[in-house]
Amino acid sequence: MKFEDLKGFAFDLDGVIADTARFHGQAWHQLADKVGTEWTPELADSLKGVSRMDSLELILKAGGHENDYTQEQKEALATEKNDNYIKLVETLTPADILPGMKNLLDELKDNGYHIVLASASKNAPKVLKYLQITDYFEGIVDPAKLSHGKPDPEIYSEAAKLMNLPANQVAGLEDAQAGVESINRAGEVSIGFGASLKDAAVKFDNTSEVSLAAIKEQMA
Repeated sequence: MKFEDLKGFAFDLDGVIADTARFHGQAWHQLADKVGTEWTPELADSLKGVSRMDSLELILKAGGHENDYTQEQKEALATEKNDNYIKLVETLTPADILPGMKNLLDELKDNGYHIVLASASKNAPKVLKYLQITDYFEGIVDPAKLSHGKPDPEIYSEAAKLMNLPANQVAGLEDAQAGVESINRAGEVSIGFGASLKDAAVKFDNTSEVSLAAIKEQMA
């Protein structure tokens, strides 16, 4: 795909626009302590880009507690985690936007690109509100309407539909391997942040390196 073909950009949220992943980590850590599962870096890493209920299942399984709770109790635990997460989200300010991202959003807007959000987080609208960047996005993929999570391509396919664009005119931005795979399987251009994302078509070590010119250079 050529850079000139790109008309729209679909953004993941956690780890791309802001580091809300640390809030998820804090809230999940609290929950792991509550259910008696040891919190480890490996467990924390396994939750990246995974839905709330699936994350809870991973935590319960890691501690051998997967059969200790009814579905109703599991939903209550997931709600408790989310309540703790939202309290942390409400402390966000524009200063929490990751380096380079506000400039990229400005560039995209000034150059007439479509911009949507493709995040598995049901709290994405709230996060954008506190970061004061809601107006940049013409749409947000509703994770409640999706049948499959990343690495399934559904969320990025839906992002392209929101922009009324074919997949080959869309780029997706991700910091997790499952997300990059989701973009690639949707037939879009994957832009990855993090040295370990080997399958990303365009790669940056961190968000501070990104710009339209830098993306164009790697796609040349």
